[in-house]
Amino acid sequence: MDKVYVIGRDAIPQFLRMEAGEQLRMTFVALPGTTARLALEVEIAGPGCDLDLAAAYVCSGCDDLRMNVLVRHTCGGSTSRQLVKGLADGGSRVEFDGMIYIAQDAQKTEAHQESHSILLSPEAKVEARPQLEIYADDVICSHGCTSGFLNAEEEFYMRSRGIPEEVAKQLQKLAFLAPVMQRLPEDLGRELYESIS
Repeated sequence: MDKVYVIGRDAIPQFLRMEAGEQLRMTFVALPGTTARLALEVEIAGPGCDLDLAAAYVCSGCDDLRMNVLVRHTCGGSTSRQLVKGLADGGSRVEFDGMIYIAQDAQKTEAHQESHSILLSPEAKVEARPQLEIYADDVICSHGCTSGFLNAEEEFYMRSRGIPEEVAKQLQKLAFLAPVMQRLPEDLGRELYESIS
């Protein structure tokens, strides 16, 4: 099942339970002007489940975005992936709290969580707290986060080939968000594209 939600615009479920063999792919988008909170808990309660969560945000001005995601593996033999990518500009503030919980009986679980952000302003603030709580010993898990700035070397390379500075910056932003943007329907992808140009 494929679901796409715009944070602050769409009604988003707060709790989901996945049973044996279910597959769920959810994509979340936060556009400029968003002051909202996403709170989502997913329980993976059966074997053979596959959960794929992704989010992209473009925040500016005084935007305030909070995302709390808890994925609980209570049964083994399932997979989950979380990917959050975003751009923070102006005085915006973004918080991502992600937790992967793996119960003692959830052997053979594979779970991954990543949060990556680019700061476009010295006043922008992003706090990412990816967390693992693992009680099983036969699992494959990873988590991590990065925050940084647009790559000056990439910009120099593009500019040395005749690409104007603003276009070079826009291309970097688009490439950064591409893994999430490619999951979006065309109209929402265009809306996100226009928000960074």
